[in-house]
Amino acid sequence: MKNAAPQKVTTPNIGISVRSSYGPMTDPRVGAQHIIDRAAAAEASNLDSLFLGDHHATPTPYYQNIPMMGRLLANWSGPKCGVLLLLPLWHPVLVAEMLSTLASLTSSTFVLQAGIGYGEKQFSALSADYEQRGERFEQSLNILHALWSGETISNPLWEIERAVISPTPSEPIATWIGATAPIALKRVARMGHSWLADPGLTKPNLLKKRDLYLAACEAEGTEYPSQMAVRRDVHVADSDKEAAAVRAELEAKQYRGIDPDALVIGTVGQVEAHFRDLGEIGFTDIITRHLHPDQASAIRSIERLGHVRERFNAG
Repeated sequence: MKNAAPQKVTTPNIGISVRSSYGPMTDPRVGAQHIIDRAAAAEASNLDSLFLGDHHATPTPYYQNIPMMGRLLANWSGPKCGVLLLLPLWHPVLVAEMLSTLASLTSSTFVLQAGIGYGEKQFSALSADYEQRGERFEQSLNILHALWSGETISNPLWEIERAVISPTPSEPIATWIGATAPIALKRVARMGHSWLADPGLTKPNLLKKRDLYLAACEAEGTEYPSQMAVRRDVHVADSDKEAAAVRAELEAKQYRGIDPDALVIGTVGQVEAHFRDLGEIGFTDIITRHLHPDQASAIRSIERLGHVRERFNAG
């Protein structure tokens, strides 16, 4: 089946993945409130989507996404919401039940951002087989969608015997698969889900990975994807001076090992131009994680991101 050429999006959806990790603090309620306040800022800014990440067995606070998302959905009305799950670490029947429950709490489209995970430490902490993570990832995804469709499932790898869940989602739960390596991009195409691009990819590498993914879709005979998402770590600054200061500080700290060229740091107009460029190359959804470690500065960045979205809507 021949794929159509990528369509220019130009005005992609803009969402947020709220930071869930914080340094040591005397009261863990403070970090939890930071997450709630950032989500509230995203709601007030009319952003298109709200997500939380996934990580385990960390020495510093990392707030778990399933209970936290339940709290945030009480005040979220945007078009999309969801969580990232490193699927080989989670039993698929439990995942199917929990996400179906979360989806029942919202009228927004619920999205599973699915990752394979890396680093043996968190796998060993949860008694998960690191070497089998690829196979367990694929089978988990297949099990999830079967359970959400009301099927009764047995699976020897996961030691599941005639499992069924209820309630099932009122509407299908969308799946975006995080992938960077060629074999992972081929997996996304073969399984027929949407691609979520890594925040560390500079534009040349992003284009290269996009082309590999689309070629894999064509080779698999799958239709050109209606959605392609990318995550970007951002700071929307009030001025060029502020943007330069934030960039210098983050580059000095070698922020998360990400190439500085992949970070989006600039004024409202500069961020708008960057995001329009991502739309031009086919990305329908941009999921932002806000760079500034200071809570008040991060909130202001989220508010200015709302101005970027307003400019998109104004044409």
